[in-house]
This record gives sequence, structure tokens and C-alpha cells, in this order.
Amino acid sequence: MSQTRILYAEDELFLGKIVRESLESRGFEVIMEEDGGKVTDLFKKTKPDICVLDVMLPNKDGFTIADEIRELDEEVPLIFLTAKTQTEDVVKGFTVGGNDYIRKPFSMEELIIRIQHLLRNKITPPQKLNGGVVTMGKFSFRLNRQVLSNGKEDRKLSFRESELLKLLYENRDRIIDRRDILNLLWGNDSFFNSRNLDVYITKLRGFLKEDPSLEIITIKGVGYRFVVS
Repeated sequence: MSQTRILYAEDELFLGKIVRESLESRGFEVIMEEDGGKVTDLFKKTKPDICVLDVMLPNKDGFTIADEIRELDEEVPLIFLTAKTQTEDVVKGFTVGGNDYIRKPFSMEELIIRIQHLLRNKITPPQKLNGGVVTMGKFSFRLNRQVLSNGKEDRKLSFRESELLKLLYENRDRIIDRRDILNLLWGNDSFFNSRNLDVYITKLRGFLKEDPSLEIITIKGVGYRFVVS
């Protein structure tokens, strides 16, 4: 069986050496590049199974690289490594076709678990939902009307319930950070808004419970993953 090939773009050489050696010790083949301007050409030559891209790179940033890679390959999994905390950067990462992101500093176990998860599922980039009807399991979700239907009855969702379900669906089968949900939907991650999020998650679980193929999983200390099986 051939090794899983990882294209790893990182300009912090000390960190890069640690990450590369750790991944190689787990049986991965790692191709590392510190110059952002060379990564896309390296992708073409090496055809990796997954890419791990630092956001801040010399000559070309990780978002631009990801955009170029998506023009070449719509399915190869992309993970961003970022020291940034702004929600806008996380959203931009998903917009350009990223599958996951990890904030620095991170543990190697977390990186390896996320790599393995993406490789198992070969998740395609999230699709932005701008309107119309989305089918999820037994349910149809009419975004413009904020209505969730099981075919027998319609349930009118509140604005935030609708936006939360939309966000979870757009990022289905991947972990979305709790803080990012709070900042995107409420504008800050205060204690009061955090408790509101708990209430909305509980409500959505109650709405969806009749379909076992749909599950909102809590990732303790991190966030949520909406599983559509």
C-alpha cells in the first residue's frame, strides 16, 4: 500500500520540522515547502492526497494557494493552519474551498486526527446556501421562508434557528468552532450568547430527532459537527 502523501506549506522552519517528522513517524509521506509562491506548482508535480497550508506564507498566502488548487482539484482535502483569531479569516478559508482549519498552537494528535478524518471521508468543499430548498434526510429546509418540513408538517424557524441550521449544514461532516458560530450569528462570544446557542442547539436537535441519519454532535471544548449520513 502506498503512503499517504501530504503537501505541507509552512514558513516557520522549526515548527515545520517538528510537524514533518511527527507525520513521517506515523507513516505519512510529507512534502514540505516554505515559499507560498512555489506551492501550487509543487501540487501539480506531486499530486498529494491532502494539503496542510499555513495561512501566512511569503510570496503567496494560503487562501490564494487554496483557490488555485481548487481550480485544479475540487476534492483534495485542504486544512488551514492559522495563528489568526478573526472569524472572518475562518469564513474566508471555507469560502475558498477549505475543508478544515486548526488554530496555532495545536497538538500533533489533533492535526493527525483531522487529517485521518478528512482522508476517510474525502469531503468536498462546503457549498454556500443562498436560497431555495435543501433536502437533509427526511426533511426539506426552505431557507428563504425559514421553514423546516418533514413532509407532514411545517415548522417555522426563528431567524437565528434558521441561520444556525444553515451554518451547520454548509459545514456538515466537519467540525465548526463554537466561538465562530457565536461570532458569526451573534457578533460576540459572551456568556449570555453562549447560553443562547446551547438553547438553539437543543431546539434543532429536538426538531431533527425523528431522523436518526441527522445528528448534531458536540465536540467537547471545541464545537459541533453536523452529521448527515
